[in-house]
Amino acid sequence: MEWQRLEYFNTLAKVQHMTQAAEILSISQPALSRSIAGLEEEIGVPLFDRKGRSIVLNHYGKMFLVRVERIMKEMSDGLEEIKQQIDPEYGEVSLGFLHTLGTTSVPNIIRAFHKNYPHISFQLKQNHTHTQLKQLKSGELDLCLLASMVDDSHIEWTELWRDELYIIVQTNHPLATRKSILIKEIANETFISLKKGYALRITTDEIFKKAGFTPNISFEGDEVATVAGFVAAGLGFSILPDGGELHSNKIVKLRIEDGDCERIIGMAVVKNRYLSPAAKQFQQFVLDYFIKQ
Repeated sequence: MEWQRLEYFNTLAKVQHMTQAAEILSISQPALSRSIAGLEEEIGVPLFDRKGRSIVLNHYGKMFLVRVERIMKEMSDGLEEIKQQIDPEYGEVSLGFLHTLGTTSVPNIIRAFHKNYPHISFQLKQNHTHTQLKQLKSGELDLCLLASMVDDSHIEWTELWRDELYIIVQTNHPLATRKSILIKEIANETFISLKKGYALRITTDEIFKKAGFTPNISFEGDEVATVAGFVAAGLGFSILPDGGELHSNKIVKLRIEDGDCERIIGMAVVKNRYLSPAAKQFQQFVLDYFIKQ
């Protein structure tokens, strides 16, 4: 069924006058008559009652008009929605980021961005790296903020900043009065870790590998806050970036003396994929934001 026929029918149904409808549509009356006749033939019933020169919408036409008006409104709303999405001052950005960035990093970035672009909205999704990359490739996300990743020919990843990682222990732990320690000093204690697949878990696994030992993992969690909570309860130590979860009177962070213990955070986008003007604005803002830091 041609869209043009629906537009012609909708106009004729409103004015119920063939000549006037043709003038409104800027087409000839015979062309309009052929279009309506073709539509009626396709549907299988007449939509108008014709009496001499008059044309009146019949029962079937009234039923069909309700649907056509709904379809045309949906189309109009859809076009308007797209216009808003591609307006660089408005639109929406679908942003994915690691759970550990949700406390301070992402809120601070978006707060700074909104000073310049207050009308752009966000769809936010927190998840670990593997899931974020799947959502990015499927088009669910425009951009991701995640840790350094293995090369992927479909993904463009740009480093933004580096976070120092700390050993965290309970405040009454024997090492809690220290400012820094060597990793091997705590090697025999139980380790509270994030689950496999999380970027921070991959980073801590590499830290232990370089230190020459395998930690005794007693608990694995999905959230940094959960890991910090287990440490605060005296169930082991962990290695985490500084953040809101560490601002507790029940845990202490200790600088790691041996090696560069840090995680690298960057922005990922799919190469050569269309980004809405709003998403491009945010992408460029983030790049500029960290260049100025």
